[in-house]
Amino acid sequence: MNAPLALLLALIVSLPATAGAAAPAHQLYAAVAMTKAQKNSSTPTDSGLYTRAPDGQWTHFGPRALGVTSIVVQPGSVGRVILIGCSDGVVRSADGGKTWRKTTGWEVADVRALAFDGQNSSDAYAATCWGPLRSTDGGATWALAQTGLPKLYCQTLVTDPRQPGRVLLGTEDGIYLSTDAAKTWSRTASPAACILRLARSAADPQVLVAATLARGAWLSCDNGDSWSATDSASAAANLYAAAIDPANGAHLALGGWAVGVRISADGGKTWTDRSAGLPVKNIFVLSFDPDVHGRLWASTFEEGTFFSDDLGATWHDGGLYGAYGFDLTFLPVTR
Repeated sequence: MNAPLALLLALIVSLPATAGAAAPAHQLYAAVAMTKAQKNSSTPTDSGLYTRAPDGQWTHFGPRALGVTSIVVQPGSVGRVILIGCSDGVVRSADGGKTWRKTTGWEVADVRALAFDGQNSSDAYAATCWGPLRSTDGGATWALAQTGLPKLYCQTLVTDPRQPGRVLLGTEDGIYLSTDAAKTWSRTASPAACILRLARSAADPQVLVAATLARGAWLSCDNGDSWSATDSASAAANLYAAAIDPANGAHLALGGWAVGVRISADGGKTWTDRSAGLPVKNIFVLSFDPDVHGRLWASTFEEGTFFSDDLGATWHDGGLYGAYGFDLTFLPVTR
């Protein structure tokens, strides 16, 4: 072999394994409050939204707002229209995060979750501690959406990616369904419990998981029309987190206070405690990575975020030590 060719082959072999790999299609955002070492200031300088760089570093993103809980991007806006839910209402950017404007009035507070309609991106929905809201102009303005709800407290909702106007809302009285873009609501065959988190399967949109306060986890296989209890070991637990692997709909994850991370690899038939390796068994958020198949992220109470590539058999430190997490969200990267 001649010297130039040998040198070229050696160079190719020595290239990093990541060279030539496709860039991630999604960006990870974390909504947190740094409650373990809270700094006293007039603005929340150490809390809010953070994004994670490929090297593992977290940097602040968006406005300095109190109690940030969620972030969504309007489909079709090429990343320009962004909504953030927080204690003070909904904050909106129409220029990809360069500038921000509050789009709710003084009467709106404690926004817990946001979602755009699955088919009509002009429609957006918000779950708040004082009842749901709806927008018909991409989050620029909001109106009450309470018709049919006997109790208003809600903090989670999901839209249907296939059917416009179909929304499932988790309230303190169970799960309610709207088929007319949140104009009216009707109760599903769900438990009379406070619903803390709803998750829909991307692999099979018919499948959803609900995490509840003191009533464990519930599973639906008919698009939320009916629900059945799952995971008897956490049946009386306060479950704050639920997630379904977008690459494998049989992989489900649950998390809560003092129960750690619970994993099912068979669609909810059996469950396993996968908390070993975590510093604490108090879990508030779980999220599967849509780019790294099988990677599960967990946000613990004040002990940081962790990720696992083997359904919780082993865990790796993901940073954000001291955080009380509200959400871990993967949003599409625009290029």
